[in-house]
Amino acid sequence: MAVGCLTNPLLWIRLAALVSSCVAFSMAVHGGKLFHGTGDWCIFCWSFSFTGTLLILLVEVFGLQPRVPVSWRNFPITFACYAFLLCLSAAIIFPLYFIKGTVGYGTTYNSRIVSMVFSCLVTVTYMIEVSMSKARPGELAGYMATAPGLLKVFETFLACVIFVFISDPPVYESNEALKYCLSVYCICFIMSAVIILLCVGECTGCLPFPFTRFLSVYAVLAMVMYLSATIIWPIFNFDPWNGGQKNRPDRCGSALGLCTWDKRMAVAVLTTVNFILYLADLIYSARVVFVSTHSENPFG
Repeated sequence: MAVGCLTNPLLWIRLAALVSSCVAFSMAVHGGKLFHGTGDWCIFCWSFSFTGTLLILLVEVFGLQPRVPVSWRNFPITFACYAFLLCLSAAIIFPLYFIKGTVGYGTTYNSRIVSMVFSCLVTVTYMIEVSMSKARPGELAGYMATAPGLLKVFETFLACVIFVFISDPPVYESNEALKYCLSVYCICFIMSAVIILLCVGECTGCLPFPFTRFLSVYAVLAMVMYLSATIIWPIFNFDPWNGGQKNRPDRCGSALGLCTWDKRMAVAVLTTVNFILYLADLIYSARVVFVSTHSENPFG
């Protein structure tokens, strides 16, 4: 056992995340009486975080990092960032569907309250882990520990949320412009996911061209593509002259969950947010590429 890792504060943060996620999904499964697909989603978020954190703890406690076929400078922080986003979504969704409007007593209600509290706690622990693990100015670290690497995690996660909103029912089939926006979401998601996999799998050196050059070119193209989608999506969804609907329909007020108009608006907001992330990614990537010219391999 690598006893020295016991003095690492990250170990205790991960232990707190492990316990919190375990309590959250255990109470939800055994006493929460969850229903609807949102309950399954929350349980998935907590169980995924618990399983991944447990594996990371076992690897680090027993000093198995050299035997793991991934970059240990990139994998833990990548997982922590995704776990933070998943648990954050569960912490927001769970009380809206299973606490709001319920009677404030009984075993079921108490179990749901405990799950909600520990869901918030595990979200905070992952946020602390990401903050502690990210690269500091002048520090030589893996790409996923830098601002562009973390931004790509957020970009892919938001893209997945966009896919959920536009797929049920499909809200992009009315004209070719919206299908173009869908292609932007898909292309940028795939490329960002490929970059994450290359970094985590230590395959950046296998490319036939410099990885830093690839990052800079992709950052420019992704920013331009998302800028176009940020403009096109609202025009063809909310402008009456282009077949859109400006005002929210009255039926949306009585509909369960989000109506189609609400989903279109959510996609417009998320597209704008992702455009801002890609713009920040471009700015940070330019700085990383500049720094990389003064070091041999900054993304190992």
